[in-house]
Amino acid sequence: MMKRDYYEVLGVSPGASEEEIKRTYRKLALQYHPDRNPGDGTAAERFREAAEAYEVLRDPEKRRIYDQFGHDGLQGTGFRGFSGFEDIFSSFGDIFQDLFGFGSAGARRSRRAQRGADLRYDLEITFMEAANGKEIDLDILKHETCPVCSGSGCTPGTRPERCQTCAGTGHVTRTQGFFRISTTCPSCGGEGSVIADPCKECRGQGRVQANRKVHVRIPAGVDTGSRLRLREEGEPGEHGGPPGDLYIVIHVQMHEFFHREGDDVVCSVPISFVQAALGTTVDVPTLEGAETLSIPKGTQPGEVYKLKGKGFQRLRGFGRGDQLVHIDVKTPTNLTRKQEQLLRTFSDLTGDEIDPPHRSIFGRKKKEKK
Repeated sequence: MMKRDYYEVLGVSPGASEEEIKRTYRKLALQYHPDRNPGDGTAAERFREAAEAYEVLRDPEKRRIYDQFGHDGLQGTGFRGFSGFEDIFSSFGDIFQDLFGFGSAGARRSRRAQRGADLRYDLEITFMEAANGKEIDLDILKHETCPVCSGSGCTPGTRPERCQTCAGTGHVTRTQGFFRISTTCPSCGGEGSVIADPCKECRGQGRVQANRKVHVRIPAGVDTGSRLRLREEGEPGEHGGPPGDLYIVIHVQMHEFFHREGDDVVCSVPISFVQAALGTTVDVPTLEGAETLSIPKGTQPGEVYKLKGKGFQRLRGFGRGDQLVHIDVKTPTNLTRKQEQLLRTFSDLTGDEIDPPHRSIFGRKKKEKK
């Protein structure tokens, strides 16, 4: 089934502010909450749909991608929506805390394995590097497991202690009216345990920021906007979950001679009007060095000649694009007296009038047809 537009789901305009989006979502979450609509599958779906829309539109980067590329664009970021109500309550515990006073059913923080966040690195390369490919080592700032406590968050030799508030469950349950609501334990944050003596290196977090070198092979043929995915080079997972991925986004610099059209390389080669009339050969720069191009007699300005297989490597499929050579016939300036006289002699031989009587081009063409 095709997903509805997220702005339509929340009933807001594409220009809605962050506060307006949050306010509208709070209203929908209260209206369709499963505890208020037991056994109502339609309400449950509306609740999930609203949560998914809010998850995207509250995040500036996800919202930018969605506005530009729609639902398909979000798939490239790893976003897949929510797999169940536990994910929703875990993500928006603060919303339900406001709505119900002390949280909502299932709002405890999940202690299951969670995949790490994806990272993005914007890399600028030259036109020729895009054409020929490149290997490079990048310095990536990311979190890694604390080397002192090995990720426990505790001072070496100590261990987390069982939380006394929730008896190690990670949540406390209360009843208010017809609601039976579970809220994240305020003492341990849902972990079920507390760190009495935190590690001084990571301050109890279990991980620290560090620079890591990542080797990247950029294939020949990439273009601006190309994305390279390095699996499990993103942020580390939580509770034993797998790391996220690292996305390298390519930006290609402009070239002073070439430009690109798809997989084809385009350039402009200047020749004199004498060369155009009599024919010539020129050495044309290509991505792999100079190539000799024969230009026949009578070549006109703007004509295009093709060098087969001299373009970019095709990323999808086999082979390469072509190089398209546009001919730019230059008109001479600052002629000497002798050069001018020779041109006038040539004009006399061809019957061309240098200073013809004034009449329109269209009138002259009609006369020629007669």
